[in-house]
Amino acid sequence: MFKKFEKLVLSGIQSKAQRRLILIGTLVAFILSVLMIAPTEIVKAKMLPGKNNDTFNIYVTLANGDSIEQTKHVTDCVSRYVTQEKEVTDTEVFLGMGSPLDFAGLIKGSQFKNSENEAEIVVNLTKKHEREEPSYMMVQRMRPVIQDACEKLYPNTHISFVEPPAGPPTLSAIVAEIYGDDAQGIRKLAAKVENVFKHTEGLVDIDTMEDEIYDTFDLKVDTTKAAKSGISVKQLNDIIYLAFEGMGIAVKNSAKYNEQVPLFLRLSPESGRFARKDLNSVQAKLTSLKLMNRKGMMIPVTELVTILPKKSNPKIMSKDLHQMTNVMAETDMVSQVYPLIEARSTILDTLKDEYDITKTGLFDLQLKDKQTGKVYDLKWDGEMKVTLDTFRDLGAAFIAALVLIFLLMVIYYKSYTLSGIILLGSFLSIIGVIIGHWIMDVFTTDTFFLTATSLIGFIALIGISSRNSLLLIDFTKALMDEKGMHKAEAIAYASATRAKPIFLTAVAIMLASTLLASDAVFGGLGVSLIFGTVAAVVASLIVVPILLYIADLEKHFHFHEKKAVSIEEPV
Repeated sequence: MFKKFEKLVLSGIQSKAQRRLILIGTLVAFILSVLMIAPTEIVKAKMLPGKNNDTFNIYVTLANGDSIEQTKHVTDCVSRYVTQEKEVTDTEVFLGMGSPLDFAGLIKGSQFKNSENEAEIVVNLTKKHEREEPSYMMVQRMRPVIQDACEKLYPNTHISFVEPPAGPPTLSAIVAEIYGDDAQGIRKLAAKVENVFKHTEGLVDIDTMEDEIYDTFDLKVDTTKAAKSGISVKQLNDIIYLAFEGMGIAVKNSAKYNEQVPLFLRLSPESGRFARKDLNSVQAKLTSLKLMNRKGMMIPVTELVTILPKKSNPKIMSKDLHQMTNVMAETDMVSQVYPLIEARSTILDTLKDEYDITKTGLFDLQLKDKQTGKVYDLKWDGEMKVTLDTFRDLGAAFIAALVLIFLLMVIYYKSYTLSGIILLGSFLSIIGVIIGHWIMDVFTTDTFFLTATSLIGFIALIGISSRNSLLLIDFTKALMDEKGMHKAEAIAYASATRAKPIFLTAVAIMLASTLLASDAVFGGLGVSLIFGTVAAVVASLIVVPILLYIADLEKHFHFHEKKAVSIEEPV
């Protein structure tokens, strides 16, 4: 078998047409593999794929001022759909608060949920080995159904699905940080960016991290009337607080407890609820609250206070002492890169009439309001930024590895040509990595992304590929130096002889990597090692021999022909 392979390599490297065909085919394969990433996007890049978890959370947020009963109505609607899933073991609903902190909640800030219009639902699933559908596919399937059915119950209701992160914790998949000195201008620009996100394919669970501005009412006490009526300001405060929040009014002694038991009093939920959210409704409710003065007369609260409608004061967010807000979006089983590029292009096209837009980085933008002259910075963060930073760092590590290998080979062989051949043979393994991800994407139900772990596998392949080329070149040199063989015969004999250990090493790597290929997070690493190893073997035994034949090996190895030495003698 290896004798036939030797003759095949010998005829291939000596034939000019076959050499040209192989080299052109390799070049075409390399170009096509690169085009599969960009611009065709056949193979898509992402930081990490979805992780199959045993739990996920559902955040429910209603409009400010909505009651706990309305929140419960929405959570009941969500729970009704969730509990129909056979993979769901149980659910926990936390009304008016967040669930006990988990990894995702720590980043999302669920511990700060403390309002009647907020709730969190924890959904527990069967173990991932006992179900066919992964959790991220379940979330993708359930999200539009639940949002379409339950968000319509009350205006401005927002339901989002939160999964434990597969990698580094981030606020969201895509985060647009908007900085500026004008709070109203930041809010206006954030609304426009949020609208762009809502019309960008692949983005879901879109939200802006800012308080809603809503109507509120201040009660201004007329101290003159209160004094004349014999009512103190404390009485007014107590009656209003008692009616709507409740307070302890007395204590009761108990034979079972050492401490006194407080008696808590407030209006019933039905009595304390306003008919509408307007001034007339507030006046009607306060009119029903009456205080008794020292003379035993009942005086309505509205006789002693003036009701002043006003807008709420939203919180001012800042980061690094700069005023800002966040517009967040999750991705619906797609990479963060492509929706961000689309959203950024839409921002450039749709906001250019109102803002002078300047590109300040790879994706960042600076927007100047044409009317007010205010300047705002839009910076991208979230998992998208982690993806860019990771791919940048791994790309730098890959380039550094290539440069170091090249310099080491230059020192060893004292030849830039041979070092370049080794480097090229190592680099060609990227063809197998990209094609392998495309093959896996074809045969898997969800998208198989080129991830950060894929790049780690590619970097690891450099050493394997370099080793194959080193074996070939060193054996060829030994055959030429000590046996006096001409370079064509030496290259063919070395390729056939070293093919067996190269094949065995490749099979060992591929078999070991099959365990990783099925993992949700490290699948990219396994696929890179399997298919990249195949490409490395092909490059080492077919492309590298041709490049060696083209190179002037006689000059590099100081070749001197020896006619009397047998090839069967040990080297």
